[in-house]
Amino acid sequence: MSRLVVPSIGPASSVQDGGRFGAQRYGLTVSGAMDRLSLAAANTLVGNEPFAAAVEIGPFGASFTARDGAVRVALSGAPRNADVAGNPVAMDTSVTLKDGETLTLGFARGGAFTYLAIEGAIKGEPVFGSLAVNARAGLGSPYPRPLQAGDEFTVDAASGAPELRIELPKPASGPIRVVLGPQDDEFDEANKALFLNSEWKISATSDRMGYRLEGPAIKHLHGHNIVSDGTVNGSIQVPGNGAPIALMMDRGTSGGYPKIATVITADIGRLAQTSAGTAFRFKAVSISEAQDEARKFAQLIRSLPDRLRSSDTVALNIEALSDANVAGYAVSAVDAGTWQVAAEP
Repeated sequence: MSRLVVPSIGPASSVQDGGRFGAQRYGLTVSGAMDRLSLAAANTLVGNEPFAAAVEIGPFGASFTARDGAVRVALSGAPRNADVAGNPVAMDTSVTLKDGETLTLGFARGGAFTYLAIEGAIKGEPVFGSLAVNARAGLGSPYPRPLQAGDEFTVDAASGAPELRIELPKPASGPIRVVLGPQDDEFDEANKALFLNSEWKISATSDRMGYRLEGPAIKHLHGHNIVSDGTVNGSIQVPGNGAPIALMMDRGTSGGYPKIATVITADIGRLAQTSAGTAFRFKAVSISEAQDEARKFAQLIRSLPDRLRSSDTVALNIEALSDANVAGYAVSAVDAGTWQVAAEP
């Protein structure tokens, strides 16, 4: 066994897996990764099951050091600068950290969460079948809280397997797709159109429980209280102030505000990876279309092993390149005789 030590890490970082299921009737939410595709891609790169436990790294930087042996890891999700001993590490690839080497990660760019999968997966004691951290409930393993500097994981020693990269489809663009309801009848047509036709931004006060949306106020027809009923990942509640909240992975299992729409399964990861302050729109689709997209998303997860490729990395010797005349014949800019071709007689 080896260890992976965390010398530094920003807030909003924790251990997450595919989530815990079968306990919502007790009020225990699913939790799990905000971006399931990126979690699955990182795990696939190091030979784990797609939804095995990994480190979900928030928007800020982090570092990880191998101790007591080599550790093989992989990165996927929001792009960010990454390097080992000054050598850059690409996203969507695996890399083996030698004993004592540190993987250093910068701030996320164009997203919010990056996933660090460890060969053999993170070890811990499952709670209702999952290691996923729900900090509010004090659940998760091996740390039932956000990660802190000084934490460490006992992990499998690196297998020595060849490094891999994974070819993922280009991220989708365009509006976040929703199915209207289940309480869209609590809003008139003008306010439903306002919801769909307006630009929205995610508030910086958002978290894994809910994304607060900044935009126009949505007015209710009959007040903002309903008989509490079940919620799902992606439910968009509209409280009394008219500012919608998209419920995310650590949501409560029930709520008493009308839900104007629900983000489709295939787009929840896209919403989760939308940076605070970035403008976006919603688009209403049918239940049938949402189901078709969910099937495509599930097929994409199943196809990840087929998307693996050899990671052919070439170490560049910068000093050798500086000494070499890679441009061909050398000329002098101030001596026309070295670069002008004499006219033939």
